[in-house]
Amino acid sequence: MKTVAVTGGIGSGKSTVCAILSARRIPVYEADSAAKRLYAKDDSLLDSIEEAYGCGIRLPGGALDTRKLAGIAFSSPEKLRILEGIVHPAVLKDFLRWRALQATLHADMPFCVIESAIILSKPEFLSKVDKVVLVEASLSTRLKRACERDGVEPEEIIRRMSAQHFDLSKVDAILRNEGTASDLESETDRVFRTLDLR
Repeated sequence: MKTVAVTGGIGSGKSTVCAILSARRIPVYEADSAAKRLYAKDDSLLDSIEEAYGCGIRLPGGALDTRKLAGIAFSSPEKLRILEGIVHPAVLKDFLRWRALQATLHADMPFCVIESAIILSKPEFLSKVDKVVLVEASLSTRLKRACERDGVEPEEIIRRMSAQHFDLSKVDAILRNEGTASDLESETDRVFRTLDLR
């Protein structure tokens, strides 16, 4: 089973593309959701992050305060590197276990997908995929989507965007997401047809 990475900046619509693929029975691993699941079931991850940052990142009930974590992690490149150094090894191990299971459960499927915003800058993840699809949209479109989704001001989204960088030399195909939902389905079909996944 081959692996396609679907990546893109905040608000580009990579999750929507993955939802289209998932609706077509393509197995999709969402790296961000996986990290949140790992936070919830592995207190040692939160302990390590709190120790590294020197402050609490939990809500009164003990669950992860995702807004506080994002605010700290995206406040500087160094703080983001600290978080990634703790979380990414756990996510990679979880992904490899998941992919092995999909190959058994869905032997008829030619490929699975990993959705990740940061995969292009992470060789340990990138080395595990066969193709990379970058989802793109204009800055104004991305800002509007992300502000509506996260309920935050544009300045916060721009700050997060500044931490994201995409090396186009590592991308096999670009998927434009500026139109309607129907346009996106057609574009997803077109782009994935161009990939040699059989």
